[in-house]
Amino acid sequence: MTDLRQSTEQQQGFAAGAEAGLAQRTTSIAQRSRTRSAAAVILPPLVMGVIILGIWYFISYQMLSERRRFLLQPAHKVLEVGFLDWDNFSEILEALWATTKVAMIGLAISIVLGMTLAVIMSQSKLFERALYPYMVTLQAIPILAIAPLIGFWFGTATTGRLIVCVIISLFPIIVNTLFGLQSAEKGLHDLFTLHGAGRITRLVKLQFPAASPAIFAGLRIAAGLSVIGAIVGDFIFGRGEAGIGQALKKYANNLDGEQLLAAVIMSSVLGVSVFLLFGWIQNVAIGKWHGDS
Repeated sequence: MTDLRQSTEQQQGFAAGAEAGLAQRTTSIAQRSRTRSAAAVILPPLVMGVIILGIWYFISYQMLSERRRFLLQPAHKVLEVGFLDWDNFSEILEALWATTKVAMIGLAISIVLGMTLAVIMSQSKLFERALYPYMVTLQAIPILAIAPLIGFWFGTATTGRLIVCVIISLFPIIVNTLFGLQSAEKGLHDLFTLHGAGRITRLVKLQFPAASPAIFAGLRIAAGLSVIGAIVGDFIFGRGEAGIGQALKKYANNLDGEQLLAAVIMSSVLGVSVFLLFGWIQNVAIGKWHGDS
């Protein structure tokens, strides 16, 4: 009886050891998988960044003579003069903040106006046929062609820059929202009709949930375009609170290559940050639902 008890205990010990070993191997495999996933995400941009820096230095030192190197200063010079010199960097940050305010206000106006027009067009084919061609026309007109008209009507200060920002960022919101609202399945529409649902109920409970991925895609595009619109408006008009567009013009006129590149880099950082912000909002709002669908 004692031998049987000892044998049972030994078997239980072996089983516990096997389970512990299996758990350790599973944990190790999961850790290696996470490491590989992180490397797959991080390494490609790092490698591409190194390649871009190499090309940058090659152009600066091999393709440009010292007399013409102001056209593309090497990266360490841009870092030293444009970012580490607080006088220069603070000036860029102040201009960037002015541009950010215009971009965010213009984006907010575009969201309200664009989604309102898209909802109206989704509820009436007559309105869609009447408005859509003019939306396309407005998007197709080069902003430089109508900039004098905008300045004549609305002035060349903040209002004119906001108009430019709205014109550039409005179209993606309208197109994506309208596409999303019209993409709900016909069978679901028939189900809502069967239950006697009205337009508002159908819009809120069917069309908007179905349109959410397309709406957020339009918002992400419009967010980046709003930054471009704010910079372009500031560059064209050059009045009111100095934004990054005026800073770019000043640095170019003064041949300040280091500050010019630093301002361009910070403009790109602003555009990417706004784009990523709306991507994060999308993941929080509909990420899990959209993934399950």
